[in-house]
Amino acid sequence: MQTANTETPQRTWYDAQWLAKYIEAKEVVARAAPHRLEEFVHAFDVLRVSPDFSQRFEPGFLGPDELDWVRDIIREIPRERIELHEIENFGRFVVHDWPTFTTMQEQLVERVSALAGEAVEASYNFLSLYTKMGVCQPHLDAPSAKWTLDICVDQSEPWPISFSQAIPWPESFEELRAIPFETIKADPRLHFREEVLTPGDAILFSGTNQWHFRNALPRGEGRRFCDLLFFHFVPAGARPLTHPKHWAKLFDVPELAEIEGLDRIDY
Repeated sequence: MQTANTETPQRTWYDAQWLAKYIEAKEVVARAAPHRLEEFVHAFDVLRVSPDFSQRFEPGFLGPDELDWVRDIIREIPRERIELHEIENFGRFVVHDWPTFTTMQEQLVERVSALAGEAVEASYNFLSLYTKMGVCQPHLDAPSAKWTLDICVDQSEPWPISFSQAIPWPESFEELRAIPFETIKADPRLHFREEVLTPGDAILFSGTNQWHFRNALPRGEGRRFCDLLFFHFVPAGARPLTHPKHWAKLFDVPELAEIEGLDRIDY
């Protein structure tokens, strides 16, 4: 079966592949089961946020003893578990779903639910160890990170992160086209606001619905670094929606299973 042209833009943002599959799936449903299209689109409303949502800054989210405990855990992670694939684009080492942090994430579900204003469940987590080459270009996250709790563990100096206002998802391939990063940063309609975290502080934001970025880590003497913990959450019961490989069964549209590469979009 031939599907729409969904060539991913050469220069696009991190996690844009999920939205490309969502847009392609809409086109498939429109052809194969047009009476289901409205249902398909609105099923994802649970993964969107209200236009008036803004990030929640939580100073002192972790106390000194908790911070020391987290740092001890980081030092104990074996070198072979540290992932290198984001050094080039982000200047960071990462560790996904370390068991101790996964347990910690489960223990935070009730607290994050209160901050998010809805019941959530844990999605995935990762430790981000930014080096002197650290940078985070503007991007939107896949919906498996509708809610992100970003905790500052340690840093050489405060390193601002910027968030846009809550925005609608791109709904077409024209909207998903590659946009120069500097254009995104300078767009006054996005109303970017900087937040500065110190060790122990946290911020809850909706990476799926807010552009966010960090400029390059400032240069200086000595070791330059920033260690962060990212805990991602989704609305309770919504995890199957975040995995495109489940869509054909969820919506009873077999043609969705024919979209190439759905099984590779599995955050």
